Amino acid sequence: MDKLSVNILWILLFSLVYTGFTQETKQTTEDSLSYFDLEEVVITATRSERKRQDIPMPVTVLSREVISNTGLRRADELLNEQTGITSITDQSGFKGIQMQGINSEYIMILIDNVPVVGRQSGNLDLSRLALGNIERIEIIKGPSSSLYGSEALGGVINIITQKPSDRELDLGVDAAFGSFETSDFNLSAKQKMNTFSYAVFLNRLSSGGFDLDENLNGNTVDPFENYTFSSHLNYKFSEDLKTAINYRVFYQDIDISGESEEWDTNITSITQHKWSSKLIADYELYFTQYQANQLELDPLNGDVLFDSDFNQRMFRPELRLTYNLNSRHEVIAGIGSNFEFLDRDLFENEVRFYSQYIYAQHSFSPLQKLDLILGGRFDIHSEYDSQFSPKASAIYKLNDHIGIKSSVGSGFKAPDFRQLYLDFTNSAVGYTVIGNRVEEAVIERLQNSSQILSLTVDPENLGQPLGAESSTGVNLGLSYQKNKFDFSLNAFRNDIQNLIDTRIIARKTNGQNVFGYVNRDNIYTTGLETDLSYAFTKNLKLSLGYQLLYAFDKEAEDRIEDGEVFIRDPETLITRRLELSDYFGLPNRSRHLVNFKIHYNIPEWKAFANLRLNYRSRYALFDTNGNALIDEYDDSFVDGFSLLNLTLSKSLFKNYRFQLVGENILNNEQTGLLNLPGIRITGKIQFQL
Repeated sequence: MDKLSVNILWILLFSLVYTGFTQETKQTTEDSLSYFDLEEVVITATRSERKRQDIPMPVTVLSREVISNTGLRRADELLNEQTGITSITDQSGFKGIQMQGINSEYIMILIDNVPVVGRQSGNLDLSRLALGNIERIEIIKGPSSSLYGSEALGGVINIITQKPSDRELDLGVDAAFGSFETSDFNLSAKQKMNTFSYAVFLNRLSSGGFDLDENLNGNTVDPFENYTFSSHLNYKFSEDLKTAINYRVFYQDIDISGESEEWDTNITSITQHKWSSKLIADYELYFTQYQANQLELDPLNGDVLFDSDFNQRMFRPELRLTYNLNSRHEVIAGIGSNFEFLDRDLFENEVRFYSQYIYAQHSFSPLQKLDLILGGRFDIHSEYDSQFSPKASAIYKLNDHIGIKSSVGSGFKAPDFRQLYLDFTNSAVGYTVIGNRVEEAVIERLQNSSQILSLTVDPENLGQPLGAESSTGVNLGLSYQKNKFDFSLNAFRNDIQNLIDTRIIARKTNGQNVFGYVNRDNIYTTGLETDLSYAFTKNLKLSLGYQLLYAFDKEAEDRIEDGEVFIRDPETLITRRLELSDYFGLPNRSRHLVNFKIHYNIPEWKAFANLRLNYRSRYALFDTNGNALIDEYDDSFVDGFSLLNLTLSKSLFKNYRFQLVGENILNNEQTGLLNLPGIRITGKIQFQL
């Protein structure tokens, strides 16, 4: 069936391309806006509406049309096809994304400009975010703590949902059915009624699951079903006063031996008051809660294998002011507080964080062709030192088509609840992991119960405060947009200090270790990114994206240069000093990421084909030869691999569209690392009124 599915997809693709070429001579060339949307508006980068070509930092915008044309269902699937972004799975088995070589825990995820909570080991599961009602996704690369605070050390991804339309009624329904008993249903409605408007969305996704390794107990992905409901309610009191209430809830039930449930709820109230033609005030209240309860039993004897309760809540009030002095000067300032609570059975008590912050940003044009943005944010936190995060960026427009962009900024990430208060012992293996704030108490408890054989650190160093991780990021780029051609090139460098890592603080009498957390590593990531799109005709568009990445630990480089690192050549069996050229870099980072996309439209058929190829070069998972770094002689390397996705679409009658989506149609064997079970075929029918 796999080969048959692939053959059918390729036959349909070639049929569409051949038919399109025979009709292409009838088409005429249109202006540049027919090829690329140069008027795309971005709000995440500067907290105000700006055209994409006017943003002085690396920005990617995925429009509603781009999202819909892929036929994909979840945010993680879509982001994995973008330049410089790849999905990774950490050693705990949690999946996240990596951007410019920076891991998921340092990338802030927003929905409608407010943060999403509920991270596991620092990773946020983006598969719980449905794409059915997404208006656009804005991706900002580089430190963004000057506006967004902690967790924006490596960048921001803002997922913006559809808002009420200006039409009397806008109704949409679609259903998709695919491999592994997968089904996906979406229902949406939008309407405007005088001063009141609303938008509601409902999604249900279910799957029968799959197993990639029959030799291991359990499934790779268990059967599940989940639901997403969101609503936007807007009321306009007058031309100068309006308010909106946004609500979203996600629920997931996973079919395991025991119980596994997730709840993700958030609600936002925003009131905008236009005090004058120059001053606008936004009053925002935001509450979010993430709950995960999992009880896993051994299907053979009913013994408890895993039992975890997780309940995180956050409340945030914020006041934001926008002042437009004139067309060349804009000032944005905000003040707010975060109140965070986490109740987890791995903690002795519920833990709480409190923080206050203030930020300001000035956008101005000192010269006709030069735009500058200067800003900074000051955070005061109950659990770590105060942080100041400045940022400066500039864009110089040589002409209407060419712009030179540069930005430099700092970011930070505060120690999280896990790194401060975790108290976990693996009952099966016997090791223990404890947070920084409870080290002394837990070690004393283990010593009193005769579980500690020896300490590996000075007792006076237990519980030494963790500092916030910090970064300095520089981006320098060039953009060119004209007619059929859209090109961008960006060079980046991110230096990260005080990375929080695990350390062994004690040996247990059972032969296992007690792990804690400490500020230790200083790393950097540097490289180049480029995106190129060219419309050969108004119906044929090709895109190419590429990232070159180098990611290294500075301390490891120093050890190599000092001659302190040795390697035994597996071929000659000779031990020698390691050279810098032998050092591969940080784990789970690929040197090369490539994506290639073809979009071919056939107006006569009301159809299109959308082909996306993504390549990731080899990478290593961990050190295997004992010298505490990854070199070319380690044997944990994963070979490079490609993912090929194809979407075929045909509009039917006036309001219907059918899509056939094939994922991993090359059936690449390496995709088990991404939890993809070979080829996946999905058929989707859409109705839009």
